[in-house]
Amino acid sequence: MFEKKRFLKIGAVAGALLLSSNMVAMADVDYQTWLKDFKETAARSGISKKTLDNTLDGLTPNKRVLELDRRQPEFSLTFWKYLNGRISEKRIQRGRELLKEHAALFKKVHDKYGVQPRFLVAFWGLETNFGDYTGVFPLIQSLTTLAHDERRSEFFTKQLITALQIMDRGDIPYDVKASWAGAMGYCQFMPTTYQAYAVDGDGDGKRDMWNSLPDVFYSAANFLSQSGWQAGETWGREVKMPKGFELDLTGLGTKKKLGEWAKLGVRNIDGKALPKADMDASLIIPAGYKGPAFLVYENFRTILDWNRSNLYAIAVGHLADRLVWKGPLESPRIKEIPLSRAQTLQIQARLNENGYDVGKPDGIAGSRTRKAIKAFQKSKGIPADGYPSVELLKLFK
Repeated sequence: MFEKKRFLKIGAVAGALLLSSNMVAMADVDYQTWLKDFKETAARSGISKKTLDNTLDGLTPNKRVLELDRRQPEFSLTFWKYLNGRISEKRIQRGRELLKEHAALFKKVHDKYGVQPRFLVAFWGLETNFGDYTGVFPLIQSLTTLAHDERRSEFFTKQLITALQIMDRGDIPYDVKASWAGAMGYCQFMPTTYQAYAVDGDGDGKRDMWNSLPDVFYSAANFLSQSGWQAGETWGREVKMPKGFELDLTGLGTKKKLGEWAKLGVRNIDGKALPKADMDASLIIPAGYKGPAFLVYENFRTILDWNRSNLYAIAVGHLADRLVWKGPLESPRIKEIPLSRAQTLQIQARLNENGYDVGKPDGIAGSRTRKAIKAFQKSKGIPADGYPSVELLKLFK
C-alpha cells in the first residue's frame, strides 16, 4: 500500500539502536557497498548471523519500490470518490458476515481492550479487504531499497533494523511479503509498530499478523487502546450546520461540548437535536462548506493515529456504522472537480505571492495551506472553509 503514516508511534527499541552515525548519510553510496556496511552495523546491534545471511545475502534493489515511493497521483481524490471507492455494499455485507462469524473472538478482544468489534472489522476491510491483499513485495528487499535511498533513509533504516529483529525473534519468516513500503499483515503494521504493539493473541509464542486472527485483532485493539481509544464511545456523526455558520469554528483545532454545538445551531443530519452527552467534539467539513459536515469525537482522533487522513478516518467510522445496520450518509452529493497536483502547487505559489505563507509549495493541501486559504477567502469576502478548489484558483489574478 503506502508508507503508513498511520503508525506514527514508533517503537523506542529501534530508535535506541546504536547505528553508526554515517549510516543514514550513505544513501549516495553504491547499494552493495551500503548493504555490506549495514550488515556489519546490524550484527553489532545483536542481530544473529543466521538472520543476516538469510535476509541480506544476494539482495539487489527493487526499482519498482522506488517508482512507487516517488509516484504522486495526478488528481487528488474528492470526498465522495474516496468514500465510494472504499465502502461498497459488497464490502459491507462481507463485513457483517465476518462480524457474526468471529463474534466470540471479538467479544474477548472487546472485553480486554474496550474496542468495539465493528471498528476492528472496518480497519480489516479497508486495509486489506479482509486479508485478501497483504502485499506482494519481499519485505527486506523493499526496506533495504528504501533505506539506501536518500529521500527517507533514516525512517526506513529504522524500519529495516526492526524487521530484522522481529525475524530474529522468530515471529515472521525471512521471505515474508508486505506492501512496497514494508507494511505487514492483515492490519498493515510497519515493523516498528509491530514491535511495539503486536500481541500473541492465541498463545502460540508468535505474533502472526497473516494467519492468526486472534493475533491480528488483539494487536489492532492494543494499538488503538494505547493510542487513547474511548471504550463505549463512537467516532462521530453526520450533522447539519445552520445557515451562516461561523466557519472559523470548523476544524480539529476547535473542541466544544455537544451542548455547546447544539446552542450554535448544529443538529443531527435528520434535523433532530444532538444527544445530551458530556462529550468533546470538533466540527469538520472535509469537502468544504458545500459538502457534508461531521461532529467527531476522541475516537476519531485515535483513528488518525492509524492514518493521518480525515477521509480515511471518516471511512473507518462510516463503514463501522454500516456494519451494524446504520444507513448511508444523507448529505446531498455535490459535483466535485478534483484538483491536479499542479493546480494545488499553483494555489500554494499564488498564496505565497499574495502574502499568505504556506511554506515551500509541495502540492499537498495540509493544515498550513488550508489556514492560508481561509485567510485569503476572508479577504475576498467569501465563505472561509479553507478548501482548495478550482473556483479558488480562479480568484487569483
